[in-house]
Amino acid sequence: MDMHRIISSARSGKADLLFKNARIVNVFSGEIITGNIAVTAGYIVGTGDYSAEQTVDAAGRFAAPGFIDSHVHIESSMASVSEFVRALLPCGTTSVVADPHEIANVLGSKGIEYMLHSAENQPMNILFSLPSCVPASDMETSGARLGAEELAAFMGKDRIPALAEMMNYPGVIWENPDVLAKIELARKHRKPVDGHCPGLTGNGLNAYAAAGISSDHECTDAEDAREKLRAGMFIMVREGTGARNLDALFPLINEKNFHRIMWCTDDRHPHDILDEGHIDYIVRRAVALGLDPVMAIQMATVNPARYFRIRDAGAIAPGYRADIILFSDLNAPRAEQVWCKGILCAENGEMLPHIQLPLSRSAPEAMHLQPDDVDFSIPAQGNNIHVIEIIPNQLITQQCILPVKISGGVAVADPEADILKITVTERYSGQGRTGKGFIKGLGLKKGAIAASVAHDSHNIIAAGADDRDMKSALQRVVEMKGGFAVACEGKILASLALPIAGLMSPEPLSVIREGMDEVLRAARTLGGSLHDPFMTLGFMALPVIPELKITDKGLVDVKKFEIVPLFADA
Repeated sequence: MDMHRIISSARSGKADLLFKNARIVNVFSGEIITGNIAVTAGYIVGTGDYSAEQTVDAAGRFAAPGFIDSHVHIESSMASVSEFVRALLPCGTTSVVADPHEIANVLGSKGIEYMLHSAENQPMNILFSLPSCVPASDMETSGARLGAEELAAFMGKDRIPALAEMMNYPGVIWENPDVLAKIELARKHRKPVDGHCPGLTGNGLNAYAAAGISSDHECTDAEDAREKLRAGMFIMVREGTGARNLDALFPLINEKNFHRIMWCTDDRHPHDILDEGHIDYIVRRAVALGLDPVMAIQMATVNPARYFRIRDAGAIAPGYRADIILFSDLNAPRAEQVWCKGILCAENGEMLPHIQLPLSRSAPEAMHLQPDDVDFSIPAQGNNIHVIEIIPNQLITQQCILPVKISGGVAVADPEADILKITVTERYSGQGRTGKGFIKGLGLKKGAIAASVAHDSHNIIAAGADDRDMKSALQRVVEMKGGFAVACEGKILASLALPIAGLMSPEPLSVIREGMDEVLRAARTLGGSLHDPFMTLGFMALPVIPELKITDKGLVDVKKFEIVPLFADA
């Protein structure tokens, strides 16, 4: 930022670029003001009476600050950073606070460095909250471990505004020294600590908030969010692919508390980004539900900027980045033009061809597994089993105890009862340790699906009606160095390669989406009606979201935070 030039321009009334005849959404005052916006050296120098070398006639359109996603995992788009930018900028998202938690669990510090380098010189303002839980717990095997000492090398960087979601809330509540050391590191650097505490209430929530946890994006009902607001936390309302919480949380939002609420996508797959949009989609949906459109825009801009202490984004005001979106309909904002630091980058839903996006460099190898060594059989040790039960459109699960089908002395899937086998195979040490269990709610009648996207350690997760098909799907995932696969009767029906850490593809989002659509279509031929069974499957390995999950070490009772036996009567 050339401060002298910007101050001089603001004082003199002469700018580089002038937006004329705009209806400016002022997120500080909550007003819409008709006027001009003056820009010099990529920053807004003022609104009002200015002249400029270049002028843009807004022609009465609305001008709002570029939208900010307060919590997103770029890896969940399955695209490289460059292709993520190419897809989101046309939606009006000009800043993101991304948590590179996924790639950090695969590659550790090298994964964070990879994302930081990939974000350099992008037109989008990409910030990274620093992963706090690598691994998410000790009940899984990840590709790396990051303690406070490793995080300290990154915490002082300008591009790091916060410590990312502290998923290990038992570790906070029971004062785990390693967990508290990470929180103290953030406090030392005066950076907020994001939370992740689904269902936490009462004294446990009080202890969590007392540690300095500032936010939560895991609220699934209004009462949960209200209790956290009352405890002093900010609420990030999530509309992702696997979890959509806006409808449930909407009754919470009012004029007295909206300034402590913001939007996020968390995990959003390519088809939802391309078909629906990004933060702009949440704004439109909130307005359609009855929220004042200026409030909806404030929650997409100035609220996350204030929370993360981002001084130069989230508003149209002197000293702020000229990240501006122009649109015609206040009640259903769709970006017609997107400007990043005073440069027109996207128009009518497309990136402009002259905008050059830096190419992402190659990532280190992250697949060390011999599929032939993996055994999915489960010797019967009783008649009843603990079963993971899916709740549609939610990341939380239930657990139930059901009779197990036994054939030839081994426990097998029972598709007629909607009980499928589920496994997680560790991919980092070469030993291929496999946790085995059963799941209800996927709905497959035959075949199997497998993926290397299995939050948060991203081992290879598989589920199906037949061990042979599960093995075939796993084999294809390993061959591709990561990705998704669908198998039936020993044949691969469809697959999508994600060779960047087993999480991302270098291809454009539209190409990834086509591949994703192919594997989803193939999965639907096996039965089931889930919108995205791979997104749901990927979260079955996350041992910090209640109630029952599975890792390479076995079944995890998240409420007890311990490994539990598969057989209930063992």
